[in-house]
Amino acid sequence: MNKQSLLYTVVFTFVVSFVFVLFLSFANETTRPLVELNRELARQRSILAAMGIPFSSPEEVQQQFSEVEQLTRDEITLFRRQIDGRTVVAKEFVGAGLWGPIEGVLAVTADLERTIGIEIVDQNETPGLGGRITEDWFKDQLRGQRIVDGAVRVGSPGDGDTDPDGGVMDAITGATRTSESMGVILRDELQRLADILNGGNV
Repeated sequence: MNKQSLLYTVVFTFVVSFVFVLFLSFANETTRPLVELNRELARQRSILAAMGIPFSSPEEVQQQFSEVEQLTRDEITLFRRQIDGRTVVAKEFVGAGLWGPIEGVLAVTADLERTIGIEIVDQNETPGLGGRITEDWFKDQLRGQRIVDGAVRVGSPGDGDTDPDGGVMDAITGATRTSESMGVILRDELQRLADILNGGNV
């Protein structure tokens, strides 16, 4: 076949493309179980971290998570475990951010007196501004924060304090809209948890 012909070019392109597609398909199928395992491990890590349960290895993540009870109420999955003599409940959430969905896990005491923690799993906020919701200083504000009138308020930058009984956390400087979105997410998720927990369904 003439290598300068159009037919040769078409056949050669087809064969090369087919081989690459075949290779990629094979690689995708062979790595799919590992990808699924890693995705589930990441999910379990987020739930454990929000609940304040320590872990140091993938094996410990699986072991600790196996001790977390999963409950489904009103088509909502809750995660429950006794920690230091109190019942902790966690819930995965998806809420609207400035540029897209914010996904995470929120954990509270079963009596809805305090938050235990929050983990942000995925977000599309502005890097260096709204994206700072993933930073420890922001998340740590919800470690043991008292829930006041069914909510934790996200104030203006500097409004929050180090008193966990205040029920107020700092917003992110320069990220007003993302901070407001987090306030709405917290309010809505705490209300959803209250509807289930106060209804005696857990």
